[in-house]
Amino acid sequence: MIEWKEKKFSELTTKELYELSRIRSEIFVVEQKILYNDFDRKDYKAIHLSGFLEDRLTAYARIFKEGDYYEAYPGFGRVAILEKERGKGYGKELVKKCVEVCRKNFKNKEIKISAQSYLERFYEELGFEFRGERYMEDGIPHCAMYL
Repeated sequence: MIEWKEKKFSELTTKELYELSRIRSEIFVVEQKILYNDFDRKDYKAIHLSGFLEDRLTAYARIFKEGDYYEAYPGFGRVAILEKERGKGYGKELVKKCVEVCRKNFKNKEIKISAQSYLERFYEELGFEFRGERYMEDGIPHCAMYL
């Protein structure tokens, strides 16, 4: 069972910051071969949601209030599950937890995400719907989705 922790940037320990940077780099830079600067200064504004299995960071996402990432919506991104832990339902659990955190913390109940297009069906199964925008981001097709 995953143990979830929600923290603001100022609450992260150096070890936690290192581990969340490592998992993001491992997945988005190495595995997906995206060459980009992950240090976009948005981490300062985010709620960092970390999921641990046996004290090992396994799942991660960052969550934003309205205006901190999307102008009119709260949302989340950098959704990541360690490769060897995929296919066990942790991704759905992580997204559900992100939605829960958004609803608990932000007044706007509609949530926006920028999903990699190949995950559109995954997010649809969790209640999200595609609305109007398809675009390239860091060389990967994305789409705007709302819940």
